[in-house]
Parts: sequence; structure tokens; C-alpha cells
Amino acid sequence: MRFLVVTDLHGNRSAVDWINSEIEKRGAEFVLFLGDVTDFGTGEQAAEIVSSINSRTYVIPGNCDPRDLPGKVSGVAEDMHGRAVDLDGYRLVGLGGSNITIFDTTFELTEDELRDGLEPLSSEGMILMTHVPSYGILDQIPSGLSVGSPAVREIVERFHPVLALSGHIHEAIGTEVVDGTTFVNPGPARDGYCAFIEMDEEGVYVDLIGPEDH
Repeated sequence: MRFLVVTDLHGNRSAVDWINSEIEKRGAEFVLFLGDVTDFGTGEQAAEIVSSINSRTYVIPGNCDPRDLPGKVSGVAEDMHGRAVDLDGYRLVGLGGSNITIFDTTFELTEDELRDGLEPLSSEGMILMTHVPSYGILDQIPSGLSVGSPAVREIVERFHPVLALSGHIHEAIGTEVVDGTTFVNPGPARDGYCAFIEMDEEGVYVDLIGPEDH
């Protein structure tokens, strides 16, 4: 299974050109889009952007996306906000939005809402796609403060996803393996970042892609 992970496009439509190029070059079978498709734009704008990606695409909203994004993109992509689907033998679980921020952005959820949104969908060994990261993992802002979600971290510790994908924190690009879960923050697509992931019975392989790569 080979796929591209993108997040935090923030309305930069020109980035779709290189995203489509990476899809073709790497033979990606689909795209997982982790939110912030727009920068406080409309659901219609989000759908237009997503529809221009030349691949089957699974989408969750970010905190800078409109509340109606899930419904608006469902006609052109797979809406994964608060949903789970079977994906080549894996259970893919998605929940968008972020935890509460100091910026009072459009799509924020309380920790209880994040936990209650994920818990009924989750299962052992799933692939988890959230906009906000788990607290303490790929979630540090430049000051060194961790701003991820304790509720998402709790779900991860209970259900042990094989892969936990998040964005939101633009500076926390990277990959970590913790207790058998591979965590990935691909970095903001707005600035030329994404990740290419291959999964098979041998494991998970992550290639972080930066602006110098395309």
C-alpha cells in the first residue's frame, strides 16, 4: 500500500501542481489529507481544491477550515471526519478539527469531543488520521511547549494504531516510533512538504518530502 499524506495547505492552490506530480512520480494509490485545506475559506473552496487532486482522497477538516467542510467535500472525496472505513485491510479512522487554541479558530473541539469522536470508531492496529497531534509527540511549537491533544494521546495508548498521522503544528515535521506506533507529521503542504508512506507485512516506511524534492 503506497500513499501520499498532505496537510496544512491553507488555500495555496499552486501546491496542488507538485502534489499531483508526486502522486504520479511515486505511484501513490491514494491521498490522506489531514486538514487545513483552506485558510478560513468556504466549504465550496475546499471542495474545489480537493477535487483538483488527481487521486482518490480521504479528507478531514483542520481548525482553519469551515464547519461545513465535511459535507461539501463528500461529493468529490471521501469525508473522514468522525468516520471509519476499510482501507486495503486496515481500519482507517479520522477526526478533524483541533483542540482548543488561544486563537479561537473555526473548527476547535474540546478534549471530551475529541475523545468521544474517536473512541467509538477506534480499533487495535488502526490507521489514525487527526489534524491535531497526540500530546507530547510531534506537537512542540517553537517555544518548546507541547500543544497536542491529551485525548488523542489517550486513544493512541489504548488502541495502538500502526500509524498515527497529524499536522497542525507546522514546525513539528518528522516521524517517531513510540510503543509500536509510527507517528508522522508531514509538514505544511503550503510550504512544499508532504510524506510518502509504504505499508506491507514487513512494516511502515516513511519518506518525508520537502520543497527541495520537487
